[in-house]
Amino acid sequence: MIEFFFDCSSPWTYLAFHNIQPLAKEFNTDIAWRPILVGGIFNSMNPSVYASRETPVPAKARYTKKDLADWARSAGIAIQMPPTVFPVNSVKAMRGCIWLGLDMVPFARAVFEAYWGDDRDISKDEVLGEICMRLGIDPAKFFAGIGRQAIKDQLKANTDEVMARGGFGSPTIYLDNTDMYFGNDRLPLLREALLRRRAGAT
Repeated sequence: MIEFFFDCSSPWTYLAFHNIQPLAKEFNTDIAWRPILVGGIFNSMNPSVYASRETPVPAKARYTKKDLADWARSAGIAIQMPPTVFPVNSVKAMRGCIWLGLDMVPFARAVFEAYWGDDRDISKDEVLGEICMRLGIDPAKFFAGIGRQAIKDQLKANTDEVMARGGFGSPTIYLDNTDMYFGNDRLPLLREALLRRRAGAT
């Protein structure tokens, strides 16, 4: 089992979300999608992220932009840093993922595409409503659902859980409960772990 703790507000999470699906299929391994609120993690235990945004290292910032473009090209997806809204409040989108449950993947993909591909503000009800309508989700039921206390509590519980298990950002990935990987660029290491597991089972 692969657990994928994620927040749609991260471009690196978008890459990992896209890339981990064929990897899991290759190894016939299920993915448990675990929506979180990464801002809650930063506020609780990783405030250095905010400091680095306020006082970026220019050379590193330039390279990060190139690195992201290289990874996006490799994955065959469109990613650009949103010129209008960054960072974005993703709480409604992530609650939506929880409310949708097993049907969250198409919605999460559409949210990633809207924000990272089309510069749409995914904190806005009208943007989420348009995504719902395009996917055949009743917007009224969606907004009523994400307002339920149980949905809010589950998002917080997922966020608290990943921190308790050693996570510090998005995406945080676990193989077989305890083997943790952080970030899209660790997927080759996850693949090696899956290969070792397959070899051990034969």
